[in-house]
Amino acid sequence: MPVYALNLFDISDRDEYLAYARRSVDAVARHGGKVISLGKFRESVQGDMLPRTVMILVEWKSKESFESYRFDPELADLHPHRENGTEHYIWHLFDKLDDLRPILKED
Repeated sequence: MPVYALNLFDISDRDEYLAYARRSVDAVARHGGKVISLGKFRESVQGDMLPRTVMILVEWKSKESFESYRFDPELADLHPHRENGTEHYIWHLFDKLDDLRPILKED
């Protein structure tokens, strides 16, 4: 079942993040992921979370695909560029739903 990874963060070191970005698209694709959307923060309408500058939404074929990307030993030198190039990183996974019935279902 597909999962979506929501990435929210600020860039703290442009060169470090560029080193990550140059390789990450191919690495994500090799592990069954696809970038669905990229965004730059516009404004806060509602909520109590501090805004992040960058939003990336990635669709993964499965949770296992996501984990294979995170823990691939061949990418051990890649992830530190993301970690060193960003701050205030939020990385949340969401299950794909066709509608909201599973969430709205009464117990």
